[in-house]
Amino acid sequence: MTDNVCIYGGGAIGGWIGARLVQAGCAVTVVARGATLEALTGQGLRLREAGLETALPVRASADPVALGVQDLVVIAVKAPALREVARHIAPLIGAETVVLTAMNGVPWWFFQGFGGKFENTRLHAVDASGEIGTAIAAERVIGCVVHASCSTDEPGIIHHHFGNRLIVGEPSGLATARIQTLAALLQRAKFEVTVSNQIQKDLWYKLWGNMTVNPISALTGATTDLILDDELVRGFVSGVMLEAKEIGARIGIPIDQQPEDRHAVTRKLGAFKTSMLQDLEAGKPIELDALVTVVKELGALTGVPTPLTDALLGLSRLQARVRGLY
Repeated sequence: MTDNVCIYGGGAIGGWIGARLVQAGCAVTVVARGATLEALTGQGLRLREAGLETALPVRASADPVALGVQDLVVIAVKAPALREVARHIAPLIGAETVVLTAMNGVPWWFFQGFGGKFENTRLHAVDASGEIGTAIAAERVIGCVVHASCSTDEPGIIHHHFGNRLIVGEPSGLATARIQTLAALLQRAKFEVTVSNQIQKDLWYKLWGNMTVNPISALTGATTDLILDDELVRGFVSGVMLEAKEIGARIGIPIDQQPEDRHAVTRKLGAFKTSMLQDLEAGKPIELDALVTVVKELGALTGVPTPLTDALLGLSRLQARVRGLY
């Protein structure tokens, strides 16, 4: 793996990763559209962190054909945009290209290389037609869990607030040469990098925290501190989490914590608007399927009743449909 990198999705997380990789000496391109494309073309990618703003050169295009085959493609879009990515990503992918998925929720490749009774199960909630898995073969993929908070102040201007941790791992859990090479590149870009031997467990643990506060924040407009301060809402959140905890145990990714342990982690982050609330306020489609619908599907696969998850999904889905965001 050399250092030709394409960021597919020039939003907050993708822009932050791209900016750091430019600083590490990579040749970074970005697939972007509209105001973001205009900003990147005219002013470069701008990163605000630690009180400083740095302008970084990137080449951007709305057409992946113009950017050509890459060594590394970082997919950092919201889940509702993934089908569109799948339809256009082919020109970026060559024989040795690695695709790093830096997204929230359960990905389409979750059971690829997983082993056990659910090996290669396609999750309809995230890839109903199978077109994503066909366009982006699982053997290309390395998973990434992002533990950081970033926002887009303006198109092309990324504000990094806190957190610097990336967990990366092969879907198979193997310690391959390419995962070691990728980890070294990300460390060179000054990320705190952990190589996981079961990236699905890291994805599930992050989901365990945000599959509840994200939709509840969108329903109520509340920041995370207010959600956890209300004892009735916190009790509901804990109930949903216990359903997901049982699902995880049955598919081989047990969580050795209780909901209150995870609430304590969330509280340490202070009062913040979740990404789903930010999307709702901006009139953008919400990534409900990858966070909640898929948990309902996994409950059905594993025989775990999910009445509280179903209630959360139904209310959130209805609100989003009324607003034209789902």
